[in-house]
Amino acid sequence: MKIAVAGLGYVGLSNAALLAQHNDVVATDIAEERVAMVNAGQCPIVDPDLEDFLANRPLRLSATTDSAAAFAGADFVIVATPTNYDTKTNYFDTSSVEAVVGSVKAVNPRATIVIKSTIPVGFVSDLRSRLDTDQVIFSPEFLREGRALYDNLHPSRIIVGERSERARIFADLLLQGTEKKDVEVLFTHPDEAEAIKLFANTYLAMRVAFFNELDSYAMADGMDTRQITEGLSLDLIVANRMMDEPADVADKVFTRNLFGAD
Repeated sequence: MKIAVAGLGYVGLSNAALLAQHNDVVATDIAEERVAMVNAGQCPIVDPDLEDFLANRPLRLSATTDSAAAFAGADFVIVATPTNYDTKTNYFDTSSVEAVVGSVKAVNPRATIVIKSTIPVGFVSDLRSRLDTDQVIFSPEFLREGRALYDNLHPSRIIVGERSERARIFADLLLQGTEKKDVEVLFTHPDEAEAIKLFANTYLAMRVAFFNELDSYAMADGMDTRQITEGLSLDLIVANRMMDEPADVADKVFTRNLFGAD
């Protein structure tokens, strides 16, 4: 299986390394320095696991600035280019994603294009219509900077925004490279997959904000934040043990008890 990856940031490089354990992967980026480092077995970003993989693992991975060469003959093309949120327009800048999709369509119209970049809800459906192609699907990422490869090797879940044979093949490619094998895999409509990603980000931000407020409250009254946090966290641990459910299910119980809603 030949796989091309557009973008050598955390998302692109961690996916490339994961998949290159068992597949021929060609990554492409506009930064010549990043491409040269990857080809030399060096990691252009800060991630200890990626550094080890690139330096010591027998990966079937190469990099190039020639995107057309990378896309040619690929079965899957992963798009992991930046989509920064524009506060002036209140919208994600998806121009780099659209440019990659257009390039792939011109070079290799039969390739399945898997968007990993963060995109707004409805983007895939709209792009399919505007570019007259059904070759684009979305599969969200749930990664931390600095631990991107670890989170790919031990994913919390795998979500692919399509119910099809090619979606299952792509999910299997990801599972093939993971160290954690009991991973929940969910196939959804594109809109639902996009919403899952955006609400996951929002939920994380809400949890961070909640515990920041807890810390401020504790400090103002001279209380030990760690003790309070440990006591609250027992709710998650006990729920997990009592229900014998996966952590994500127990997390819903934790959230319900904290915020009064699912």
